[in-house]
Amino acid sequence: MRYVFFTVIIVLLQLFSLGAALSLQWWLQPWMSSTLQTIVWITVFVITNGLLLLSVSKLLANSYRWVSGWLLVLHFMMLAALATWLLYGSYLLIMFLSDIPNYSETVAFGLRVLALIVFVGLFVYALYSAYVPVVRYRTININKPMQGQLRIAVASDLHLGRLFGSGAIDRLRHLVTRHQADMLLMPGDIMDDNTQAFMAYNMTENLVNLGAGLPYGIYATLGNHDLYGHEQSISNTLRDAGVQLLNDDVLRIEHQGQAIWLVGRFDNHKHQRVATTELLAQVNITEPVIMLDHRPSDITEHSKLPIDLQVSGHTHNGQVFPANFIVKAINRLGYGYEAIGQGHFVVSSGYGFWGIPFRLGSRSEIWLLTVQTAPSVAVQS
Repeated sequence: MRYVFFTVIIVLLQLFSLGAALSLQWWLQPWMSSTLQTIVWITVFVITNGLLLLSVSKLLANSYRWVSGWLLVLHFMMLAALATWLLYGSYLLIMFLSDIPNYSETVAFGLRVLALIVFVGLFVYALYSAYVPVVRYRTININKPMQGQLRIAVASDLHLGRLFGSGAIDRLRHLVTRHQADMLLMPGDIMDDNTQAFMAYNMTENLVNLGAGLPYGIYATLGNHDLYGHEQSISNTLRDAGVQLLNDDVLRIEHQGQAIWLVGRFDNHKHQRVATTELLAQVNITEPVIMLDHRPSDITEHSKLPIDLQVSGHTHNGQVFPANFIVKAINRLGYGYEAIGQGHFVVSSGYGFWGIPFRLGSRSEIWLLTVQTAPSVAVQS
């Protein structure tokens, strides 16, 4: 699977390089010469394949960020050119229907200015979407007796590291406090592969303060990025900050005198993880059951089990358009909320980001879920 992934990345980079070189050639057309054209094409492909070689040889630190960043530049070049040409096509159609001369040097210059504005605008908007979170609200009516309401904040895929750290944790604290959440669930990918930046920037204090403002605290499971060789250090660091880890584990808490069961699973990167049915055998399924499962890959199976609510992440909703369409195509539920079978399922696009601090077609977000008994179910006092 890993080789398939790398092959797809290499092919995409070559195709994006071709598209970006053509876009640059058009943008520079008024000043284009055969020499400049050669320089453009050579520069684009040398940067692309040079970064690939440095990444494969591991000579460049954080090479995945450099490759992802360059891929984004190429992508936004093509999107800017495409948007400009769509607008120009509409202009030509209007001019044709109006029988007005449809091209001039002024129009040509204006198109290039517009392309530059769109290119820069894409970066500004994508950066904003990565760092300024939105809150998604949803009321979950479960088919089990429950006393009152339980307000759950969900923040998946924080990827805490050098680009997303103390400030992001503090923003999250302000959000959950303002919305009076009872607890915070973090279904995986809490760290960006390791704890180096977390410890270097002393984020423990920020995470402790986050948990201190929640009546029931913070509960989490580990995602695939928490399991890439640093599982133990990440687990210890989170526990030291007051986070209750539920890795193939169950926990019974009390809310207004009634039991609520929290069930957490390891990400399936850990092949020896416990089956969901084995975990559910440890709980009272007549009482509310809430599951944290990093990937949404088992939603179809879980919809047939006595799980009232499952929260997941992992997909980032593609993070950058048009990957959100791929996420939707390959998952039963790749993003958002849906009631399926016996349960309710929420898949978040994530509070943080992977690799580079840009989102297009997705947003940094948290979910605020109000869990309560369905009106048709009599509450047992």
